[in-house]
Amino acid sequence: MSSTLAGWLQALALVGALALCYRPLGDYIAHLLTSAKHWRAERCLYKVVGVDGDAYQRWTAYLRSVLAFSVASVLFLYGFIRLQNHLLLSLGVPQMSPHQAWNTAVSFTTNTNWQSYSGESAMGHLVQMAGLAVQNFVSAAVGIAVVATLIRGFTRSKTDRVGNFWVDVTRICLRLLLPVSIVFALVLVANGVVQNFHGFHDIAALGGGTEGIPGGPVASQEAIKELGTNGGGFFNANSAHPFENPTGFTNWLEIFLLLVISFSLPRTFGRMVGDNRQGYAIVAVMGLFWVASAALITLAESHHSGSALQAAGGAMEGKEQRFGIAASSLFAASTTLTSTGAVNSFHDSFTPFGGGITIFNMMLGEIAPGGTGSGLYGMLILAIVAVFVAGLMVGRTPEYLGKKLGGREMKFASLYILTTPAIVLIGTGIATALPGERAGMLNSGPHGFSEVLYAFTSAANNNGSAFAGLTVNTPWYDTALGLAMAFGRFLPMIFVLALAGSLAKQQPVPASAGTLPTHKPLFVGLLSGVVLIVVGLTYFPALALGPIAEGLH
Repeated sequence: MSSTLAGWLQALALVGALALCYRPLGDYIAHLLTSAKHWRAERCLYKVVGVDGDAYQRWTAYLRSVLAFSVASVLFLYGFIRLQNHLLLSLGVPQMSPHQAWNTAVSFTTNTNWQSYSGESAMGHLVQMAGLAVQNFVSAAVGIAVVATLIRGFTRSKTDRVGNFWVDVTRICLRLLLPVSIVFALVLVANGVVQNFHGFHDIAALGGGTEGIPGGPVASQEAIKELGTNGGGFFNANSAHPFENPTGFTNWLEIFLLLVISFSLPRTFGRMVGDNRQGYAIVAVMGLFWVASAALITLAESHHSGSALQAAGGAMEGKEQRFGIAASSLFAASTTLTSTGAVNSFHDSFTPFGGGITIFNMMLGEIAPGGTGSGLYGMLILAIVAVFVAGLMVGRTPEYLGKKLGGREMKFASLYILTTPAIVLIGTGIATALPGERAGMLNSGPHGFSEVLYAFTSAANNNGSAFAGLTVNTPWYDTALGLAMAFGRFLPMIFVLALAGSLAKQQPVPASAGTLPTHKPLFVGLLSGVVLIVVGLTYFPALALGPIAEGLH
């Protein structure tokens, strides 16, 4: 069986598995976000935090809770990393520099998991478990909590209350992320992923000599790394490392995990707004972009010109022989269309157009299906823009799910859309204008520009994968990318929560003959066009200077 055929069979199996999970998982998430009953363990946590689990918050109070929790997480993780050489299970790892510790703390708190370090040589086991893995849970939960408030904005009327941040995060962690992660961590262990507390072992290298490779609690971190669309690798090679991803089955399973929650959340949306057809329309748009991306990357990597590439059956540089081109391309499309950042191949070694598509996936805002929560609220913002555009075409006030979209709502949506491109393009422009930062590029010309563009696109969109070839462990890059991650995460959340509060205050408007049906194929096509035109074309000049110029050379 050819690797291409095997890859497409894996993709079909993946679609089937995601389809099977769509309804039960989406319904379960809707239930836990709407249930009035608290578990006993949850009530104990509320007492520790000092909050009333039955009290709802205004969007401003919800936002303050998000920001306070995130700032506390950054400070705690920063201190934890800086002191790791004094902690148990440090494996003799030295203290991390202040600028790199800042970058890492912001990275894991914002669900980015960008790593300017080699995991196995820079982090001890305790920091990996009690620092990084904990943030993998709570940062993913924050994203789902924020999209829950936006959905409540559509379902509630004449109120300024959008939910309780502490209740949402606690439930998502205890009822969803933790139990599912435990189950799949056991599955990964059963299939060869490492899970222990061993230190370094010297292993004979193929080129002669030995190399020290540690064990560690890998499987438990691998499960939440993918499930929460985090992406930070226990090892520097990430999901290309055989201790993290030993077989073709674990490779398929990890792709499934990084997609399953985000692809099920549209069902949650449909259930909470009382119309499952709305969820089908959203997931259809997500699925179209995901299938197109996987197909285009596979095509670019399999049929690139050049005698060496043709002799190898495609562009095999930077790819694991265990997985081949199709499975590597499927992983690349899935990880860059979500905010995961895990990689089983090095995107810097992809062909110009293949690598360009991975950048474009992130530039779309990672909405197909996107990160846990962040993908859905990004798509809903674009759905609001699509409805507004349709309203302009027919000359009537746009409405979405019974809520009018006036100037206030559209300002929040516009600010959301413009924020990330501004961070990406300004950051890339400054980096390429500074001689010292240009010196960090391994390559010159369009490919070197692509390396910098990828870095800021990944950071601002909270993806975390890297193009490689760019030296980012410097004070300037650690600081600049850390700021890009923080602004790229929290500024859009401000606009989403403000929009949720604005929608919740409105009185629902009954549907009429002039109301645009937002559950039919026409809206699916309209929304797809808005994604490409409003978001995609924003970055076209930058793409033309990088991967497009390189591919046409």
